[in-house]
Amino acid sequence: MKTPIVLNGKTILVTGSPGFIGAYLVIRLLGELGGGTVVSLDNMNDYYEVSLKEWRLRQIEKAAAASGARHVFVRGSIGDKALVERLFEEYRFDIVVNLAAQAGVRYSIDHPDAYIESNIIGFYNLLEVCRRHPVEHLVYASSSSVYGGNRKVPFSTEDRVDFPVSLYAATKKSDELLAHAYAKLYEIPSTGLRFFTVYGPAGRPDMFYYSATRKLAAGEKIQIFNYGDMSRDFTYIDDIVEGIVRVMRGAPEKKTGEDGLPLPPYALYNIGGGRPENLLDFVSTLQEELVRAGILPEDYDFAAHRELVGMQPGDVPVTCADSGSFERDFGFTPKVNIREGLRAFAEWYREYYKL
Repeated sequence: MKTPIVLNGKTILVTGSPGFIGAYLVIRLLGELGGGTVVSLDNMNDYYEVSLKEWRLRQIEKAAAASGARHVFVRGSIGDKALVERLFEEYRFDIVVNLAAQAGVRYSIDHPDAYIESNIIGFYNLLEVCRRHPVEHLVYASSSSVYGGNRKVPFSTEDRVDFPVSLYAATKKSDELLAHAYAKLYEIPSTGLRFFTVYGPAGRPDMFYYSATRKLAAGEKIQIFNYGDMSRDFTYIDDIVEGIVRVMRGAPEKKTGEDGLPLPPYALYNIGGGRPENLLDFVSTLQEELVRAGILPEDYDFAAHRELVGMQPGDVPVTCADSGSFERDFGFTPKVNIREGLRAFAEWYREYYKL
């Protein structure tokens, strides 16, 4: 059973906005809420170009201008404990959605400090302040990367995830453990969401589909890892946001166990389509949609711009979500297919870069 939560009129913190997922979530909330306050918190770091985050922030501000709810943007880091404490003192948040994190598997190999500060210390700061200022629901982003080298597919939240192959994955697994401990000790209703390869318009430029588009548009070759023998459970951004909003509305119920002690109000779900796409097929669809959008010419030589290479450190050959428990508890399965999603991205890319 879930404890139902009415979002309208509430004060909601979304960390990691105007990051990719955070921006879409805030825009969705502002479009639906007739009252209340949504606070976006992001440090606007230069992991990728800040101009894209600024563009997303402008879209949020447009949504706020037409909304019955108020939007406040705060520039800062969840790693700043004093700032986090001050915001909770000022706004008394009802719901917290933590999407702030240092992202990227490969970047973590050379920049570990950024992951410890944001993904570990920052999340700890949020848990601590939720303990002192109780919230109705803490929703936080985990990642499919926690499954590491698991060979059993599809990946289930019941599987062991004790063998991360990157520091990024290790920090996300650590967040799940911390959230469970705080849910048990302090009865903080917490739900973790393992996202599977999120993509779409205005996404992260370090993601493969985005960086490949840049290279192809510049006439450069793209590298296809593991010689193309890879599959990913790509999940379109609108499906991810729909999942988050449904989760926000249903917190884990507080219960007492047979020993008379509180059971942790804690839940963990996969959000993915459960339909892995072969990387070569994905690239072919991307190239076709780039041609359709006019980003690449009709006679584009696909074969000449592909280079098959070996596996990268920290990568895995396949990801596939078992989202059965999410569908059961929230009645939703991702619906947007790769063709639709990449078409929307290609059209956005053409407009954003004025091609």
